[in-house]
Amino acid sequence: MKRAGFVALIGEPNAGKSTLLNRMVGAKVSIVTHKVQTTRARIRGIAMTGETQIVFVDTPGLFQPRRRLDRAMVAAAWGGAADADVVVLLTEAHRGVTEGVETILEGLGDIAKGRKVALAINKIDRVRPEALLGLAEDLNARFGFAETFMISAEKGHGVDALRQWLAGELPEGPWLYPEDQIADLPLRMIAAEMTREKLTLRLHQELPYQMTVETESWEERKDGSARIDQVIYVVRDGHKGIVLGHKGETIKAVSRASREELNEFLGRKVHLFLKVKVRPNWLDEAERYSQMGLNFKDGNA
Repeated sequence: MKRAGFVALIGEPNAGKSTLLNRMVGAKVSIVTHKVQTTRARIRGIAMTGETQIVFVDTPGLFQPRRRLDRAMVAAAWGGAADADVVVLLTEAHRGVTEGVETILEGLGDIAKGRKVALAINKIDRVRPEALLGLAEDLNARFGFAETFMISAEKGHGVDALRQWLAGELPEGPWLYPEDQIADLPLRMIAAEMTREKLTLRLHQELPYQMTVETESWEERKDGSARIDQVIYVVRDGHKGIVLGHKGETIKAVSRASREELNEFLGRKVHLFLKVKVRPNWLDEAERYSQMGLNFKDGNA
């Protein structure tokens, strides 16, 4: 009997949701960086487990929103949880019960009605077993989790047990996507996310979240390769200089790294062209939000 359904991964920023998603799916469909709040859109990664198709919704991290973009991201996260068949709360073993986790637990009450919520304690290699057990007991005392899993998304420990449990909890029914599909994001958005990841890794703290990447055009060539043109939007002229770097060194390095990853991901040659544009108000433009898979109206105060 076939099964299929949606699983929402929720948690604080940088808890390891994107790493877990990529581990479950077996391919890189969500950007992974050491910066928090890097996932903006609700990215669906698709994993096959026996006769079950698990569609993962990798939501933005839940945090205290301050700007329109923040509010839209948090709304997308809770919306992803409310639309799912099963919810998995991911926490970091070494951080314990933070204020952010407590806030999430408070918001889970309505979400839990009609669906199971599992707890996955991530990064278990960073703490002693007795501390891990104490954390699990504390969290389960605060909320009635259906199951608790101890995992390392980065190393793969405990991930199979979580995947098997999820497969058994999803409803019976036909698969929602073709068997060989791993994500329902358009390739144009995946390509833009890959470039944004390379920028984030390269620039570190210099350009926190005041930039975005969009794929302007995608041309299939007769030789089987693809030409991809992307634009990087920043809010200030000074930010443009940071992205370009001395004699264009930064943008060249970003373009090279993104192109190499796209070559591998697509299995063919990619010609990638990047340009930088200053748009002071892109954070308040509805079109930018739709490009990121977010609802502009959700950003209203």
